[in-house]
Amino acid sequence: MSVFDDKTILITGGAGFIGSALVRNLVRNHNSRIVVIDKLTYAASDYALEPVINAVNFVLEPYDICDGSKMDALLEFYRPDAVVHLAAESHVDRSIDSPGAFINTNIVGTYMLLEASLNYWSGLSLDNKERFRFLHVSTDEVFGSLGSEGLFNEATSYAPNSPYSASKAASDHLVRAWHKTFDLPVLITNCTNNYGPYQFLEKLIPTVISKAIRGEAIPVYGQGVNVRDWLYVEDHVNALKRVLADGRVGETYCIGGSCEKNNIEVVTTICRLMDSLVPLSDNVPRESLIMFVEDRPGHDARYAMDTTFIRDSLGWSPKESFESGIQKTLNWYLAHRHWWQDIIEYKFDGKRLGNGERLSVRNIHNPI
Repeated sequence: MSVFDDKTILITGGAGFIGSALVRNLVRNHNSRIVVIDKLTYAASDYALEPVINAVNFVLEPYDICDGSKMDALLEFYRPDAVVHLAAESHVDRSIDSPGAFINTNIVGTYMLLEASLNYWSGLSLDNKERFRFLHVSTDEVFGSLGSEGLFNEATSYAPNSPYSASKAASDHLVRAWHKTFDLPVLITNCTNNYGPYQFLEKLIPTVISKAIRGEAIPVYGQGVNVRDWLYVEDHVNALKRVLADGRVGETYCIGGSCEKNNIEVVTTICRLMDSLVPLSDNVPRESLIMFVEDRPGHDARYAMDTTFIRDSLGWSPKESFESGIQKTLNWYLAHRHWWQDIIEYKFDGKRLGNGERLSVRNIHNPI
């Protein structure tokens, strides 16, 4: 019997990229009731939940975590054994153009969810209090930018450089404070860049894949030298499950793929694999489609994670190499063209974001 069996797990942001991967895994593999709260913004995907939408142990509640009274009501109604908090605005470029949504969802929304969770937890029996967990899923970007050497770890000081990472850093601090001040049993994870099926097209890897398939120009910021640590999304899901099952209350766990690659290496790898899978009609190599564009303002140079703690304490390590993970990802996007083509037609035209042109002006009387 799994530790997740006969449990109710409430997952915010469960229609997003990472959230939906966690939902599909739990619904398929465990006898647990999974309740998803997601306000279904542009980056959410009903299609990502289709494999489980009719499952008897799955429920979707289309609400905003900023609605505190609704969060109170949902927690009281479903009586979860755990809350996994993934709901967030997550794209750095959008945070540069319009940071207000990031402040609202990532900071105010996290506060509302923490308050609802604390109210719910405070009314539980002693045994249920002991079992309850609030798992907050965050990012390595809260730590800022590394130089050419060194790794982030659980003791790294926070130094966020974008509105997105600043909002996530604030949410991390709120979660930690609700544990230290109010004893709410929390867990925090900080993860590196994910990739895999169902990732929205604004992110690097799905952008490159979709443009490479169509034979379009492939934009790369600056000279493509920025380094990221890449992790296949299913490996991240397994790490989250391990933390939720066995993590120590109040602890932070750094999750990563131990797979550093600069952006241009990622792009050229995809181009070469795509050439071998589906050559362009004129046999032009896709690397010739690469187009260097003006860099993102404040673009962090390098992220990389030391995963020693989660490996030694919880026995987790990634199963997929970049080579195996990116091959699975390419195969998925090739087999699901209708999904991302609909996104291009109805949701996201690929227009450059994050060039410093602000989309909204702060109202001094209502900053959120």
